[in-house]
Amino acid sequence: MRIRKKLIALAIVSTFTFTLALAQKTEPKLKTSVPAKPAASPTPTSSRGRRVDSATENGGTQNETGKPEKAASEPSPANSPSPAESPAPASATVDSKPAENSSDMPAEAASATPSDPIMALREQIDAAPTPQDQIRLRLQLAEELANSGKKVEAVSELHLLTGLDVFDPQGFYNAGNALARLGDTDEAVNAYRKAIEQRKGRYSRALNNLGVVLLRVGRWDEAREAFLSALRVESFHYAEASYNLGRLYATRGEMDLAVREWRRAVAVDPEHVAAKQSLARSGTEGRISVEQTRPVSSAVGTGIVSGSPKSSSSSNSAKPLTLDPTSFGFLQKARTASERGNKPEAIDNYQRVIARENGYFAPANLELSYLLIGLRRNDEAMTTLLPVVNREGSRYPIGYYHLARIYEGKGELKLAEAAFANAVAAYGDQNGQFLLDLSRIREKQGNFKGALEAMERYVATVKKDGQDLSWSEERLVVLRQKASTPPK
Repeated sequence: MRIRKKLIALAIVSTFTFTLALAQKTEPKLKTSVPAKPAASPTPTSSRGRRVDSATENGGTQNETGKPEKAASEPSPANSPSPAESPAPASATVDSKPAENSSDMPAEAASATPSDPIMALREQIDAAPTPQDQIRLRLQLAEELANSGKKVEAVSELHLLTGLDVFDPQGFYNAGNALARLGDTDEAVNAYRKAIEQRKGRYSRALNNLGVVLLRVGRWDEAREAFLSALRVESFHYAEASYNLGRLYATRGEMDLAVREWRRAVAVDPEHVAAKQSLARSGTEGRISVEQTRPVSSAVGTGIVSGSPKSSSSSNSAKPLTLDPTSFGFLQKARTASERGNKPEAIDNYQRVIARENGYFAPANLELSYLLIGLRRNDEAMTTLLPVVNREGSRYPIGYYHLARIYEGKGELKLAEAAFANAVAAYGDQNGQFLLDLSRIREKQGNFKGALEAMERYVATVKKDGQDLSWSEERLVVLRQKASTPPK
């Protein structure tokens, strides 16, 4: 009986197994559903596994010739030496740090892909799950619009982006790059500053690019502070910022400081081609050398000026600059303290140099006056600066600009106008900011025709540089109206 039951159970199992196998053999296979691939991934991944923002393509800041500025790779964190920077191609600016709080776009957002890429991006923006994703897509949309010749629409999209109240420093940095490329300097500056603020000032790449944009439009004091801030974040191991700071000093006629920065750039990155080329072209003019045998003034270390001032002959501007070893040491200490933000120590060492040089050494006088102006010690700054413009104004024309600022602060507008005019005469169209300041001072005095003339030169200068500022056109309209109105 047991054997019979076992045989029946075995027969049932065999029948079920056969039926199941037959069913699997004859059943048609179902197709596996594969999600649609997004038309444009907002955050592709590089070969090293780092997320790279595709919206940064062609997003480099421009240099003063209108060409894209080469973008260096992100420097290492502060307090550690950065690796040698290998500039990316001019058509790409890539931030090696991933965007904060970003998420991948769902496949459904790109499942329906119209043939028009602009329309496709607008649909993806509407479906973006986070503000960070929306920023990435708006950057891509702005790029697509710009490539299609729709510059005004591209700029409008970027303005919408920079107006967002969201934490995304990388997104705002990339927006700054795009705006700089499109010539909207003011909004590029705003975007960079927003990115820097969101990282609490520790965004060296954005600080460097901010400096590049400010340098291009002649806002030299702000540019210098941006480059120095980038260098401080990176413990002065950031070759690109040193190179750009050197460009700034060279533009202002301070070749000794320019050479100092280019040497630092090459020391950090021996393969920095632009810095090496700048050094090769710099020559010896403006260099400060150490003279071993020159006697030292009796006013050593007292801070009291003694003896007669140096000759103001025209040949003086062509003479090489020399210092004895002790004075040279004080000058280097002053510069190092200044760039690291230690103003009291810098002022003390500059004053030591000037005292040892019988009351005048042009580079020390200039650099000390900048510090004093920053501390609003304008009377002291004027006393330090006037000898430079009176003796060697043609060699150091930047002195006229800072003197004009002091005069304006004191309400002496005629003197301010004359000093600004001297700066404009020396630099021509190299610095649109000086023309803007000259126009403003003339308008303050009721000289509307003179203000209009300077403003027209300013607009021509910025347009030649590829910029198109709507506010400047509006200002021209106002000045033309004022200039054509008869005085009462």
